[in-house]
Amino acid sequence: MTEPLHLPKRQSGLSRRQAVAAFGAVAALTPFAATASPETAKKALSDLVKAEPKAGKVQIKTQEIAENGNTVPVTIAVDSPMTDKDYVKAIHVVADRNPQPGVASFMLTPANGKAEVQLRMRMAETQNIIAVAEMSDGTAWTATREVKVTIGGCGG
Repeated sequence: MTEPLHLPKRQSGLSRRQAVAAFGAVAALTPFAATASPETAKKALSDLVKAEPKAGKVQIKTQEIAENGNTVPVTIAVDSPMTDKDYVKAIHVVADRNPQPGVASFMLTPANGKAEVQLRMRMAETQNIIAVAEMSDGTAWTATREVKVTIGGCGG
């Protein structure tokens, strides 16, 4: 014969469910300020990449004008043979006017065969997309591309 299950008495105050619901309501009403700037984007990149990036080898392919910033397709390609001795280790993407500057980081190996990545970004306003490629020899290469946004993708 098994004994009946006795649950502990509920203490007064908010239940876990009520606390989560209250936090969600407050979070939904709190505006999310755009904190990124060209300076914070540069700082984010310097935290990710130790070498000083040089212009070249990186191409950013995207539309010049995004009529709707909800989903902006972006392709980053790096000129690299992708061999065991010479390859792209990482591609980092930042945007200088997004709420958070860091957009994406992609780790690559020679097995990728091609140093090219694609992503879709949400952009609230006209801004620069900055891509930096970290190479296996310790160097870094960069490119910047401005995208003009006519209708913001973050509620604008």
